[in-house]
Amino acid sequence: MPRKPFPPTRPDCISVEAPLLQPVNGGAAPYEPGRVMGFTIAHITDPHLSPAPLPGLADFRLKRFMGYVNWKRGRERLNDMALLARLVEDLRAQRPDHVAVTGDLVNIGMPAEFRRAAAWMETLGDPADVSFVPGNHDAYVRAAMPMLKATFAPWTTGDSGASAFPYVRVRRDIAIIGLTSGLPTGPLMATGKLGRTQLERFATLLDETGARGLARVVLIHHPPLARSAPPLRGLTDAAAFEHVLRQHGAEAILHGHTHRQLFRSLASRATKTVGGRVPVLGAPSAAAATRDPRYRAAYHLVRLERDGERWRVSARARGLALDSEAIGEREALAV
Repeated sequence: MPRKPFPPTRPDCISVEAPLLQPVNGGAAPYEPGRVMGFTIAHITDPHLSPAPLPGLADFRLKRFMGYVNWKRGRERLNDMALLARLVEDLRAQRPDHVAVTGDLVNIGMPAEFRRAAAWMETLGDPADVSFVPGNHDAYVRAAMPMLKATFAPWTTGDSGASAFPYVRVRRDIAIIGLTSGLPTGPLMATGKLGRTQLERFATLLDETGARGLARVVLIHHPPLARSAPPLRGLTDAAAFEHVLRQHGAEAILHGHTHRQLFRSLASRATKTVGGRVPVLGAPSAAAATRDPRYRAAYHLVRLERDGERWRVSARARGLALDSEAIGEREALAV
């Protein structure tokens, strides 16, 4: 996505850019049966697996062609697949309890890209331990939608056995709720939309899982708060999402799309977080070999721990060091 400044936020939102705290040491602790502890989710996003294939006559669409040209002009120089492989290796070594992938694995929605995306998803672990939601590039054109659904079904199948959105996957005391904001749009557009039906079902799932005392972690590609992306790039029904969140609550929102490390929060009367705010965390592109620390490749380790009837949420980044080519601990985020 273009690196445009983010618009000002409203008083009920807190918005800051990471890095925020000093680097910390240590990896996510492995789960030990019988031991009371938290739950760690590794959040990785927007790898834009490369290279983008040149569309042939059978697959030609104007948007695909324009997307290919844009990829050659920009992302081709920034996307480093060897770096991405090292990042995934580091992620696996942290032994998270779950992996969340928030979209944009492909570039222009070509069949070869979806085959490559499925192979990459398999490197992250068993599908039961890895959840996926699509981004705008995964839903690039209408012709890509059947491939999108079929390719990612193992990672979008909820506990009901259906591969549909929204889905819920309960892992220990955590309810992972996946939403789709990706939909085909016209050239030069990267907007997303949830739609009324999905939002209504989402509100029901928040109530049902909240009543069970579960921590609700929501996965979505587009930043879901109003005015959090430039025109033609944001979630068109972000205000409706915010309304659902305020009324029904959640304990964490993980998103991608901006290729930028971001933290925002939203007040909610129904959240069970300590402090009464829902953290909204955006991670950088996992393959970005850029010098800008805001966009430099990283993933997040998001940890949820019980505190009585409430939940404490913390997060830290691991990725490409700011002063070298090493992969390691970066910074804690002031969640």
